[in-house]
Amino acid sequence: MSKGREERTQKPVMSELPGLAAFATMGTTIALCEAVGVLLGLWADHSFGTGPTFLIIGVVLGTVMAVMSVIKQVRRYL
Repeated sequence: MSKGREERTQKPVMSELPGLAAFATMGTTIALCEAVGVLLGLWADHSFGTGPTFLIIGVVLGTVMAVMSVIKQVRRYL
C-alpha cells in the first residue's frame, strides 16, 4: 500500500516541470523586454540630452513588448 503512495507522489512532480519551465520563460521574457526598453531609453536620453522622456517611452514600449510576448506564450497552452 505504501508503494502505491510513493508512486503517486512522485508522478506529479515530473509532470509539473514543463509548467515550471513555461513560467521561468515568461519571467525571463518580461525581464529582458523591460531591460531592453530601459537601456534604449537611457541611451536615447544621453545621446539627445533630454530628460527622462525617452526613458519613460522605453519603459512603456518594453512593457508592451513583454505583454505581447507573454500573451503569445500563454496562447500555446490554451
